[in-house]
Amino acid sequence: MTTTSRSLRASLSPALGTFLLLIGLNLLNFIDRYILPGAQPLIQADLHATDQQMGALTTALFIFYMLAAPLTGWLGDRFPRKPLIITGAVLWSLATLGTAWVHDYWTLYARHALVGVGEATFAIFAPAVLADFYPERDRNRILSIFYLAIPVGAALGYVAGGELGTLWGWRAPFFICAVPGLVIAALYGWLGREPERGSSDHVRPTAERATALGILRNPAFLTATMGLATLTFAMGGISSWVPTFLHRNAGLSVANASLTVGAITVIDGIAGTLVGGWIAQIWLRTNHRALYLLSFWSVVLTLPCGALIFFGPPAWAIPSLFAAEFFLFLNTGPLNAAIVNSVSAPVRATAISINLFCIHFFGDTFSPQIIGAISDRTNLRLGLGATLVFLVISAVILSIGARYAPPLEEPAPASV
Repeated sequence: MTTTSRSLRASLSPALGTFLLLIGLNLLNFIDRYILPGAQPLIQADLHATDQQMGALTTALFIFYMLAAPLTGWLGDRFPRKPLIITGAVLWSLATLGTAWVHDYWTLYARHALVGVGEATFAIFAPAVLADFYPERDRNRILSIFYLAIPVGAALGYVAGGELGTLWGWRAPFFICAVPGLVIAALYGWLGREPERGSSDHVRPTAERATALGILRNPAFLTATMGLATLTFAMGGISSWVPTFLHRNAGLSVANASLTVGAITVIDGIAGTLVGGWIAQIWLRTNHRALYLLSFWSVVLTLPCGALIFFGPPAWAIPSLFAAEFFLFLNTGPLNAAIVNSVSAPVRATAISINLFCIHFFGDTFSPQIIGAISDRTNLRLGLGATLVFLVISAVILSIGARYAPPLEEPAPASV
């Protein structure tokens, strides 16, 4: 190893170096996922696909994502997670490179399915690794920063899909995260660390928190999971169709619609995620239920804004979207921290895999396709309007979940 290599590795603490690399992989994960809705009208015109078929592409990704989740969760609680994370990143990056050979709908469908397998490994292991570096009271702060990759990646995906797709064809933007994904996977292999399981846990393990069967009787975990699942139904459907909605109903071009949604997503995503994490962190000092309560109010405040987007005058659509996304992103860190904190280290990867299976099976696996089917039979306003029902259900579940929030003990000082 060279002197420069040793110096770089020494300059980063194990927690911080791993944290930064996982953020990079998460960013590329969401760029890849949101290129599709950004370029959707272009792809649809080229492949002569219906709205329902376009929604089915997201369904394909999440079906294979869900099928991979139980196995990867089991592996993550029994084997080192570092090589598993690298394998997943390499798999989805190579699948993205393969977009160059996509020239029909069913090949694109297969490509999305393969990407889902690669993404499942990363999404399960990254929060579990971070939970072993940081104690319970710090996880909301850490995960709020980690999940900033969602709005930034989504925005870059929207913009790349619409702008680059318009300039060079819809296949071009998919390359945006292929090579960088391979590079960061290699860096993670070099600089990433594998923390000891449970090394930062300060809450006493119980049968409900520390056994696989106990997870299914754990009300804190189940309410956070199902609250996020119904919320994900709405968010997944909206994120897949809102650029197309603005193109059809607000008169924006494909490029301007994707650019508008991308700009709103990155501004609101950063602001909402940081503000929500900050409020929850302060609230946790006096109320251990804060992670659930903040998430509840996030959903409640989103509801009237969503109604104005879909059923208000076209001139109100963009301002209402700006407000709705800000409120939605408030819960990003708190709700994910609630899920991680609801279980103990021995089954954390398994619990996250169950959570991911549920939020996608009951959430965004089918919502884009369902919205597309309603749109084909009526219109896109009514299709997107269905998401408001699921926001109401999410708020009810999260309000119940606050009763079961586990108390948090005082943690050891965090390293970041």
